Amino acid sequence: MKRREFITLIGGAAAAWPLAARAQQAKRMRRIGVLISVAADDPEGHARQAAFLQGLALLGWTIGRNVQIDIRWTAGKADDTRKSVTELVALAPDVILAAGGGGVGPSLQVTGTVPIVFTQVTDPVGAGFVESLGRPGGNATGFINFEYGMSVKWLELLKQIAPSVRRVAVLRDPAIVGGVAQLGAIQGAAPSFGAEVSPVGVRDGGEIKRAVAAFARGSNDGLIVLTTGLTLVHRELIISLAARHRLPAVYTDRTFVTGGGLISYGPNFVDQYRQAAGYVDRILKGEKPADLPVQAPTKYELVINLKTAKALGLDVPPTLLARADEVIE
Repeated sequence: MKRREFITLIGGAAAAWPLAARAQQAKRMRRIGVLISVAADDPEGHARQAAFLQGLALLGWTIGRNVQIDIRWTAGKADDTRKSVTELVALAPDVILAAGGGGVGPSLQVTGTVPIVFTQVTDPVGAGFVESLGRPGGNATGFINFEYGMSVKWLELLKQIAPSVRRVAVLRDPAIVGGVAQLGAIQGAAPSFGAEVSPVGVRDGGEIKRAVAAFARGSNDGLIVLTTGLTLVHRELIISLAARHRLPAVYTDRTFVTGGGLISYGPNFVDQYRQAAGYVDRILKGEKPADLPVQAPTKYELVINLKTAKALGLDVPPTLLARADEVIE
């Protein structure tokens, strides 16, 4: 081979190497860890998972072709959550999707390097998950549930649908940092609604049953149920207790109302998982969580169950019905 031909051959190969490397990198199987705070047989959990996978598919990610998904279902149990996070991190994922403060906190304790996209977090700044909403600054970003001012809306709705309510229990998971500020906002507004608000912290199904039974005294009682992994896992129990003790209850997640609860007001959490796929896609393509602003919901849905209202002897005001995004009859 002549010297000129040899140099040309080497030069051409050298130029081709970056292209080959990029092609190989583009085809590399990426790995996503998914942490879901309900049980593996929960239909709501599967609806949220399906929305996330649908969002990924629309962005060109196909399971088995260019992405692998590792899912862990924690059923709202703190010990299972820590174990699941450790397992996911050991698999060296490119990014982790985590639901709620109960999932994000342990995830950040286990890893400070693996990118984390979260959903359903109330106060990521107060919880120390991010430095600010606009500039998260660390390895986590995602989507919040509510602004704290929203909390007053639940008390307002409870008084609109059940005007006689004077005593209100706020059912919450005391381990969730954001619940403290939510409770504070509700208690601060309570006098203007002629209501007395009491926090009811619960950690498992047994505590929920005992707490609701101890609170319920008569026709002037009502509930506000803050959505966490714990209350979501035990939603059937909570709905049945509200019915048994004839307690008008306001929820922050529509799945409680489709399951027989009275009324809910909050964002569409299934859609939030679909949006989360967009952030996961951007991270897989090279962007950093530190630079992706935490997003707040742009729309809240009001859902009313008329069958439950009738069972409780409540007449839903026409003005409230007119504002509803969904009415279950």
